Amino acid sequence: MSPEPVKNQAANSRGVFSVCVMRLRGSWSSWGTLAVSAAAVLLVAALVLALVLIFTQLKGQSADGEVVSTNPLDLLTGDGLPRGLPTTPTNHSQRDSIVAPQPARYPTPETRCGGVLTDSEGSFSSPNHPGSYPPDSLCVWVIRARPPSLVQIHVSSLTIEGPSPCLFDWLELQEEMEQPSVVTRFCGNVAPPTVNTNSSTVWVTFHSDGSIGGRGFTAQYHAITPEQKSCSREEFMCDHGRCVLPVSVCDGQPHCHDLSDEANCSHKHKECGGQKTGPYGYLATPNHPKPYPHQQLCTWRISVEEGHVIRLSFLNFSLETQDVCEFDYVEVHDSADSGTGRVLGRYCGTSVPPELTSSGPQITVVFVADEGVADSGFNASYQAISLSERTCSPPQFACSSGECLHQEWLCDGWTDCADGTDEHDCDNSTYPPFSSSCEPIEVEMCQGLSYNLTSFPNIWLSIADQREAATLLRQYMVLTELACFQPLRRLVCGMFMPHCSPQGGVLQPCRSVCSWAEQQCSQALDVFTFSWPFNCHLLPDSQDPMECSSP
Repeated sequence: MSPEPVKNQAANSRGVFSVCVMRLRGSWSSWGTLAVSAAAVLLVAALVLALVLIFTQLKGQSADGEVVSTNPLDLLTGDGLPRGLPTTPTNHSQRDSIVAPQPARYPTPETRCGGVLTDSEGSFSSPNHPGSYPPDSLCVWVIRARPPSLVQIHVSSLTIEGPSPCLFDWLELQEEMEQPSVVTRFCGNVAPPTVNTNSSTVWVTFHSDGSIGGRGFTAQYHAITPEQKSCSREEFMCDHGRCVLPVSVCDGQPHCHDLSDEANCSHKHKECGGQKTGPYGYLATPNHPKPYPHQQLCTWRISVEEGHVIRLSFLNFSLETQDVCEFDYVEVHDSADSGTGRVLGRYCGTSVPPELTSSGPQITVVFVADEGVADSGFNASYQAISLSERTCSPPQFACSSGECLHQEWLCDGWTDCADGTDEHDCDNSTYPPFSSSCEPIEVEMCQGLSYNLTSFPNIWLSIADQREAATLLRQYMVLTELACFQPLRRLVCGMFMPHCSPQGGVLQPCRSVCSWAEQQCSQALDVFTFSWPFNCHLLPDSQDPMECSSP
């Protein structure tokens, strides 16, 4: 099925158009009157063309086969444009005359992706899948089911640069609902459980940065009735439709609100696994080398002395063969718990997994078996390795802590080693140090914020540089005298000119910044019966300056 391209949704208040008119009404609220003055009407008319320009720039191009820009699609919500105001022209000649050129850095025609999916079922995948996805990809799929049907999504394979919290590459799901909904973000090399949404429309975003990639993902969607919510084989359903992977059932930690994933656990699995604290040891599936029993969940938590890492080697290996390892598999976590830390790998079939080395003194090995085919299982050995003795394979480099990381992460401008040694002595590197990626804010409207450094290109809004951002933000300058302009300025500048931290990373504005702007401006929207156009719940809910910014 060929997805329908995302249309220019000027008739939807997801556009920045609504944001700008909202500011205008802030002044009317301060006057305390609902009368529309002639001067205000003229100002609205003068702003229309400029606002449409901003709207179309943020929405991206919408011709058949062209790239879909995601950014405010996820942050702007509503039911429609204000009554009585013109909509953006949709024919090609008019649209082409107002759409600003897109930065060349972003997806090229060879990596087109995204679209509107309206069939009752179908599939979609990252660009080039099953090959590696290209850098700087930005794709949006809008999946629409006919109400009252809901959207169900199953990601059957996933190999996206990780780990959590998925700061570099990610696959993101957002339900379109009247009430704020949770944004679900995936990365790593373990496919998530089936997602039963509570919405007829779901926005799916795939994003990759400019460095390390992977094979990406492939996913299937279905339009289902609320009564048809289901989970894939061996997944556990709880909370009236939430699916949980087998590795998370009876693991000692509740993953369901109703706690059903931790109920009756003594009857579901045979006792196996355990704690191992010696400098070396062995682990094996039950009955090895004979076939392992059905319905197994074995968890080994291995801990060694500080200053050491753990090297895990599989000796014999034979599990049920399956492409994405959903039924019988072994999963290795780089932490003392299966719910935290990065996944070093998930393996099934008959090929012996590679030798694995942890980044610290703890590792968790999980074995899962379903009710179907059983094989001889595996046995493995582990050994504690002193950091001073640890060596990294040729495609890797070693942090001073002993952790091995991708060679591509060396002198790439991002601090990956806990001690920062991957960014030391980079004078002769072809990669600039991260500090050179931060640049002083030169746009007048956004000067005087709590920070003075930003970074471009802006991957969220597809803006190439400050000059392009200044052109867009110039349209806002006519609104500087309005009552709620200052809190709104902080929000808009936080999106257009994001905070660049010299320690590494570009930060979105905190949710509190958006909530404060909404509190100051939302009442003024009633003058024109507008609704607040931003979904503040999509921004980070934190006061930690390392997670988000307060412009």
